[in-house]
Amino acid sequence: MEEQVILVDVNDSPIGQMGKLEAHQKGELHRAFSIFIFNTKGELLLQQRALDKYHSGGLWTNTCCSHPRPGEDNLAAANRRLMEEMGMKADLTGVFNFTYRAEFESGLIEHEYDHVFFGKSDLLPIINKEEVERYKYMNLNTLKQELLIHPSQYTPWLRICLDKVIEQF
Repeated sequence: MEEQVILVDVNDSPIGQMGKLEAHQKGELHRAFSIFIFNTKGELLLQQRALDKYHSGGLWTNTCCSHPRPGEDNLAAANRRLMEEMGMKADLTGVFNFTYRAEFESGLIEHEYDHVFFGKSDLLPIINKEEVERYKYMNLNTLKQELLIHPSQYTPWLRICLDKVIEQF
């Protein structure tokens, strides 16, 4: 059975569920989370999405992002997915939320109420090659400059929330 996402209203109140692909085809607002892991030098762990992901393949983004399953707590989902994608654990803290909508050339639409988590770790990830092509650590100021110079190499949600990430970090 296809993975389900939690449909939400603008206040993040659940209003139903839908298959992940269908939600992205219709552009339905749904719950998501984004994880930002920093090392003790203050560098952000970035991942390059696997080349064959259903959207944004090959683009660089935050450490990990996904959707909680129906009935799953956001923090539990974030911890689960961090282990599934990056093979690592970290103490995660919810920092802020934001809503965004991004349309892709494929016709898919990301319309998400995104819960942002920060964590700290100096562990190197053990990446799941089905999800992640490679990873690197980057200073936030360098990343901000990279986004200005090469925006097409990064996911829309990272471009949208980076200023708030820097402000909160």
